[in-house]
Amino acid sequence: MPIKTTVITGATSGIGKATAMALAGQDHAIYLLVRNIIKGEAVKQEIVNHTRNKHVYVIKCDLADLQSISEAAAELSQKLLAINILINNAGAGFSERLVSKDGFEMTFATNHLGHFLLTTRLMPLLERGQARIINVSSEGHKLGKPNFDDLQSAQKYSSVKAYGMAKLFNVYFARSLAQKFGDKGILAFSLHPGAVNSSFADKLKGFDKIVMKLARPFMITSEQGAQTSIYLATAPNLDKFNGSYFKKKKPAKTAAIVQDAAAQEKLWQISDKLIGKSVV
Repeated sequence: MPIKTTVITGATSGIGKATAMALAGQDHAIYLLVRNIIKGEAVKQEIVNHTRNKHVYVIKCDLADLQSISEAAAELSQKLLAINILINNAGAGFSERLVSKDGFEMTFATNHLGHFLLTTRLMPLLERGQARIINVSSEGHKLGKPNFDDLQSAQKYSSVKAYGMAKLFNVYFARSLAQKFGDKGILAFSLHPGAVNSSFADKLKGFDKIVMKLARPFMITSEQGAQTSIYLATAPNLDKFNGSYFKKKKPAKTAAIVQDAAAQEKLWQISDKLIGKSVV
């Protein structure tokens, strides 16, 4: 029988796939939350063939579609009694301003709001599993500055600023989860995986794409980038680091703005209100 039940987003490529492969190899039951079911089933078969672990499952979940997220959470709630590990791994950057089905700017929707909805909907299962919640953020959070008057970047869009703000929100979210649910056995972390050569930048265009192409030779592999996620999912005795930001499997320094408890709480309240209005 599997030793842990792990749910992971963005697991069809890059560090998500590498993380899922490694944890399946350690006898975790793996639930792959994917936008593309066909691609998800192919990755599932690859993981099963490589690890001989048959406890790998695919669930449709589009993080840019709040209804899809709600349906995925409902399906998991029907199938499972508890979740031990939730890895909010999926992320994306966009060179131009795009809007999700629900009317949210795509960087904000896919990197933060979708994971906020998924995590909060799964909280009963996470509490039962005394879960670890792992948010894959980035050193890019240090470029982030929360603009609560324009979270959707409607006034002026910058791909760098939108991405930095979303990655900062990943760090805020982990800290909020630790504070709000730590007394119920929840551990939450955020992390920088490193500069990974993956499909992350596929949606970039123009100058952004050129920069990424030039940087690729200096990037690490997906397997290397997955190491901190794997560590946070499996290492013992991490309770004293609840809410912390990690880099290279060690607690790391964040931007000073991360200490802004008022901004952290404001993000939670606004996010809660946004998903409440969008999902019945």
